[in-house]
Amino acid sequence: MKRDSFSHLAHGPRILADIGGSSASFGLETAPNQIEAIWIAECAAYPTLGAAMVAYLSQPATVAAGGYQARFAGIAIANPIDGDWVTMTNHHWSFSIEAVCSQFSLKSLVVVNDFTALASALPYLAPEHKHQVGGGIIRSGATIGLVGADAGLGVSGLVPAGDRWIAIDSEGGHATFAPMNEREIDILRYARRYHEHVSSERLVSGIGLALVYRALCERARVEPQNLGTAEIMERGVHRLDPVCEETLLAFCEMLGTVAGNVALTLGAKGGIYIGGRTVLKMSEFFERSGFRARFEQKGRFSDYLAHIPTYVITEQYPVLIGMSAMLSAA
Repeated sequence: MKRDSFSHLAHGPRILADIGGSSASFGLETAPNQIEAIWIAECAAYPTLGAAMVAYLSQPATVAAGGYQARFAGIAIANPIDGDWVTMTNHHWSFSIEAVCSQFSLKSLVVVNDFTALASALPYLAPEHKHQVGGGIIRSGATIGLVGADAGLGVSGLVPAGDRWIAIDSEGGHATFAPMNEREIDILRYARRYHEHVSSERLVSGIGLALVYRALCERARVEPQNLGTAEIMERGVHRLDPVCEETLLAFCEMLGTVAGNVALTLGAKGGIYIGGRTVLKMSEFFERSGFRARFEQKGRFSDYLAHIPTYVITEQYPVLIGMSAMLSAA
């Protein structure tokens, strides 16, 4: 990570980016709480991160907003960050932070894990950009937890430290999956045929839906179809296929277990937030599901969890907001 001291937008606009395995979102922060010239790119369309940034800076809206004047930038990426060289685990991009600084004449570039940035956004979400599922009340000044299902499964949190927050850099999505009923035990048995270690991410994620679907087809003694994540979700949400519907029900309940575990581990009385596009694509189904009941299903600690609220993040670009907050605090 390369950092110089930041004075909030004193040196012109700042480039913000959210880099995922399949797509990347870019934005330009031109004033406090003002992110414009947002541009979405398919990662596969560009050979390198640098090529994608060149394309972004060439967009008419970016040029009009003064993008080429930016000398400070922040990149949130779906990857662990350890040193100058970054190699994405779910895409072919690799890059040196120092080299990107040099290529774009940046004075400073901050590169962090995307869920660390997403966690940093939580205190700044407007009320209309989060939706509460179930009961519970936020305890002010308490630790906040974050779980997000997208292509993978992310985990993070925010710990209060005086008048600021410290985001937790976590790979909690790779913790070992814990089944809670006979159906999930059967899913785990099936998954273990293909993976020596079955993490929560193997099952509770966009990429995990297909594995859960195949496991439940076997359990129901029906022949699985060659369905991708989007097809499973479409058929499940609209109740067009009973196994697809059961797959989504299992997903929601297993996510509830993960969220409850994070709440207990962090003591997250400030609430648990659910991020990622997977839940947003089934928002009404998710609210009717067993997510909240499973979240609270922790035996002697069920009452403890009943008091902790759970929210689905509905803001379209929350990682960019979090990246902005991290740059301002640096």
